Amino acid sequence: MKKLFFTMLALVPLTLWAQDNTWEISEDEVVKPEVKTKAKVEAKYLKGAVPEVNGQVVFSKHIEAPGKTASQIYDIMLQYMERLTKTSYQIDSKLSTTDAQNHEIVGIYQEWLVFKNTTLSLDRTRFFFALRAKCSDGAVDIEMMRIRYLYEEERTPQRMTAEEWITDKEAVNKKNTKLLPMSGKFRRKTIDRKDYLFNKFESLLK
Repeated sequence: MKKLFFTMLALVPLTLWAQDNTWEISEDEVVKPEVKTKAKVEAKYLKGAVPEVNGQVVFSKHIEAPGKTASQIYDIMLQYMERLTKTSYQIDSKLSTTDAQNHEIVGIYQEWLVFKNTTLSLDRTRFFFALRAKCSDGAVDIEMMRIRYLYEEERTPQRMTAEEWITDKEAVNKKNTKLLPMSGKFRRKTIDRKDYLFNKFESLLK
C-alpha cells in the first residue's frame, strides 16, 4: 500500500502542489511597503530644505483647488487661519490683513514649539511667523515668513531669526550629512510645523 501511495503522489501535477504553498511565490510578485529609514527621514531636513528669497527665509507652496473660485478659497482659508489663532498652543496670534476684495489674508502667529516635554524637563521656544495666503480662481499661494524665536526666556533669553539660525549655513554640517545639535533642532521643528500647516491647507481645499 505504501508503494502505491507514493506512486500516486508522484503523479500529482506539480502546479497543483504549488498552489497551496504561498512561500513559493516569487519575491518579485510581492508588493512590499516602503520602509522609511532614519537616513531617509533625516534627508528632508538637510541642504535645500530651508529656502531663502533675497536673503530671507520664506517657505512657499502653490496649492491647486480646481473648480473653486477665489472667493470660495478665500472663505476656506480665512476660516482656518482665524481658528488657528485661537488654538491652545497659541500665545498672541491674530489676523493682520483680511482683504476680501483682493482675496488676501495675512496672519501673525506666536506659538510654542516644544522640543521635549517630560515630568522633569520642558524644552520649548516661542515661535513667531507670518502666514500669507493669496487666493485666485482655482488656486492659492501660501507663504510662511518673518520667522524668529525666543528661547530660554526664563533663564538666559536668546532671540534668533531664521536667517541667522536655521539656514543651510547655520544648521547643516559641511558634508550635508546631519543637522548641527542646537540650531538643527529648531530647523527640524520649523520644517515639521510648516509641513503640517501647508498639508492642512491642501487637505481643506480638496
